Formats: sequence, C-alpha cells, structure tokens
Amino acid sequence: MGVINATPDSFSGDGLGSEDDPVRTAVRVGKQFVADGAHLLDVGGESARPGAEPVAAEQELRRVTPVIEALADAVDVPISVDTSKAAVAQSALDAGASIVNDVWGLKRDSQLATVVAEHGAALILMHNRSRSEETSANERLGARYVGSEYDVLLGDIRRELEESIALAHAADIPDEKIILDPGIGFGKTVEQNRRLLNELGTFKELGYPLLIGPSRKSFIGYTLDLPLEDRLEGTAAAVAVGITRGADMVRVHDVRAMARVARMTDALVRGAA
Repeated sequence: MGVINATPDSFSGDGLGSEDDPVRTAVRVGKQFVADGAHLLDVGGESARPGAEPVAAEQELRRVTPVIEALADAVDVPISVDTSKAAVAQSALDAGASIVNDVWGLKRDSQLATVVAEHGAALILMHNRSRSEETSANERLGARYVGSEYDVLLGDIRRELEESIALAHAADIPDEKIILDPGIGFGKTVEQNRRLLNELGTFKELGYPLLIGPSRKSFIGYTLDLPLEDRLEGTAAAVAVGITRGADMVRVHDVRAMARVARMTDALVRGAA
C-alpha cells in the first residue's frame, strides 16, 4: 500500500497540500508507486501524527476527493481513503475509492459503518488510543507517545479491535470485507510498538487479514536515534519482521524499496515472491 498524503503537515514530510497542483502531483506519484510495485494506494487528507490538529470534514473533502477522482482514472489498482468521517468516505467512494481506512476503528463517527456497508466497500479497522496529552516532542526525532498505559498490551488491543469488528458487523459489513491494523505508532510507546510488531501473530487468531504501517514512524527514529529522512533501513527491518509475524499488507512511503523487501521476505517465509 503506497501512501499519498494530500496534506500540508504530514509527519513523513511528503504531504502534497503545499504543492501548486496537488492533484497532478498525486497522479504522478501514484503512477510511480504502481510502477514500483504498489498493489493499492491510500489517500489521506488529515494528518494523524502525534499532536496534529483535527481537520474539518469540508477541508478534508477538498483535499482528497479530486485526488481520488484523478487517481481512479489514472491507475489500475484499488484506492483507499484514510478517513474517520462518514461524509469524506461517502465522497471518496463515489469518486472511485473502494476501501475505507479508518484509524479510529469506527469509534469516531457512528455513520461511517453505514456508508461503508451501503457501498460494499472494504474496511480497515485500526486500533488507536492516541491522546495529545500523552505526547512528547523532540526537534530532531519528532513526536512520540510516552504515557500510554495498558493493563495487558496485546490483550487490550485485541479486545478493542474486537469492539470495532462488532461495530462493523452491526452495520452488516461482512467478514470478507474487514482488514485489521493493530495501530503501530498510535497511542503506544516506543517499547510497546516494538513488542506489538514482534508479537503480531497473536492477532492472526482473529481470522482477518492484517495490515501494518511502521513506515518512517518515530519508534524507529527513537530506537536508532535517527531523524525522519534516515529511517529507510529501520522501516525495512520492521516490514520484514512484520511479514514474518503474519502481516498481509504493509502501508509504506518508500514503495520501491519496501516492495522489494516484501517480495524477498515473502519468498523466504511463504515460498512465493
């Protein structure tokens, strides 16, 4: 999954919101991602970085809808919209998206599940305990979560993912349309993120495909003491380990390099590249 950030303030430094022509740039980037090995593209219009300010639905709509509409005409892979708002999902699905990637697992907008069900779209349910008051910022390494408390880390995440699954079922979204994301980087400390990635296999027991998004995240930066622009190798290690632990999809910024990492890891652990 190649990330296309239609925002001016993405943590990863690749937001298109400050471009003179973000739609044209998104199409160019999307085509390159597909050529580099992306199987699908994920378009987002609201930064989810620690401490980011929320974006109104109208502004998010203006950012993502024209990008998705243009990409749908330009590439031959599925497009997902990274949003937690029903209105944004409605517009994005009408524009050509076929997947909704909800970083709040249906717990922010009660109408989102209905929109997904009515469109027959696929749904990514992510675990998230992000709270702005639990963040700490470092000028060189960026923001991270420092005060996240769990009774039992993996058990709590699993239980809260099951709550999201129940919300999807209540809207008649079938199991075959559901993908789970344990939420690496969202409301978890550096150490918790490393443990979550290493013990990812526990979530395979739930019976759904797993998506992970470790790309360029602060837990890599703080582990290696490296700024954002130097996290390619750390991301590669996280992607490879995640696949060995059961990840079926990886959400990345550096598509060309990570597609190669994924293919090689698949060849080693699953017998097919």
